[in-house]
Amino acid sequence: MKRKKFLWASSIVTTFLSTGAAIFGFVVTNQLMYIKKKDVDFIMHRELKAQRFDQNWFNQCPKEELSIDSPNGYPIKGIFLKPLETKNTIIICHGVTENKISMVKYARMFERLGFNTFVFDHRRHGDSGGKTTSYGYYEKFDLAAVVQTVKSIVGEKALIGIQGESMGAASMILYAGLIEDGADFYIADCGFSNFSELISQIMLKATHLRSKIPLHLANIFLRLRDGYTFKSVTPKEAVKNIASPVLFIHSLGDDFILPYMTEEMYEEKEGPKMIKLFEKGGHAESFNENQLAYEKTVEEFIENYVYKNGSETVPIPLDGKHVESTELPLDEKEIS
Repeated sequence: MKRKKFLWASSIVTTFLSTGAAIFGFVVTNQLMYIKKKDVDFIMHRELKAQRFDQNWFNQCPKEELSIDSPNGYPIKGIFLKPLETKNTIIICHGVTENKISMVKYARMFERLGFNTFVFDHRRHGDSGGKTTSYGYYEKFDLAAVVQTVKSIVGEKALIGIQGESMGAASMILYAGLIEDGADFYIADCGFSNFSELISQIMLKATHLRSKIPLHLANIFLRLRDGYTFKSVTPKEAVKNIASPVLFIHSLGDDFILPYMTEEMYEEKEGPKMIKLFEKGGHAESFNENQLAYEKTVEEFIENYVYKNGSETVPIPLDGKHVESTELPLDEKEIS
C-alpha cells in the first residue's frame, strides 16, 4: 500500500515538474521568437524628434525600393538610397525590435563619406516577411541574399561595406564568418559575442536564478520549435574566419549587451581590425551620443583599412584621386 502511495505521489511530482518545464520552455522561447517589436510610428516619431531622420532629405533623395527573395521563403524589403553618383555602397543591418527607418541616420553619415546605402528590414521586422526572430541564425542567410542582390546592381568592382547594430552586428558577423566574407569591410556596433551568455545574463537579471537548468530547457525548446540552438549563434567563433577589416564599436555604458563582448570579438579577430569604445552612451547609443566622434572614427577606419589596402593603390571613387598605399598596422585600439 505504501509503495503504491509512493509511486502515485512520485508520478504526480514528475508530471508537475514536466508540465512546469514545458510551460517554462514554451514561454521563454515564445518571448525570444516573437519578441515585441517597436511600433513603426513610434520609431519614426522618435527619429524625427531626435533630428536623426531628415525627412526632407529622405523625400528628395533618389531611391529604389527593393523586394529580395529570402532563401528562407519570404520577401526582404529594403530601400536603396542613392544620393551620390557612385557605386560604392554600405548595407546597414538594424537591431532587434527596430526597422530600416532607424538606420537612415547612418545613411547621412555614409553619404558624407562617399557611399550610398541600402537599408532593409530583417525577417519579422518592418515590411519584411518571416515568422520568427532568430538573432542572426536565419538572418545571416537573408543578409547573404541582400549582398548578392546589391552586388548585382552595383557591380563586383564597387566597394561594399556592411554596418550592423546590436542583432544586426551579430547577423553580419555570422554571415561573414560562416557563409561568405563577401564585403570589403565591416562595422560591428554593440553586437553580442555569445547568444547563450547574453540570454543567461538577461535571465539572471530578471529572475536572480543562477541555475543553468532553465537555460538548457529553453535551448531544447528553441531547437524543437525554431530549428537552432543558442550555440548556433556565437559570433565570437565566426569572427575568427573574417579576413576583411572590421571596426568594432561599443559604448562603455551599455548594460544590455556588455562591452566585454565586443572586446572579446576584437581579440578573436585576426588581421586588420580597429576598436572604439565610447565613454558616453547606453545600448545602441554610440552614434546618438557621439555623432562627430563616431563619424571621425568610421572615416579613419575607411581611410586606413579600405582605401589603403596592403601594397595596392585603391581609387577614391568620388574625385578620381588615389591614396598611395602605406604599410598598415594589423589593429588599432582606442577608448574615448
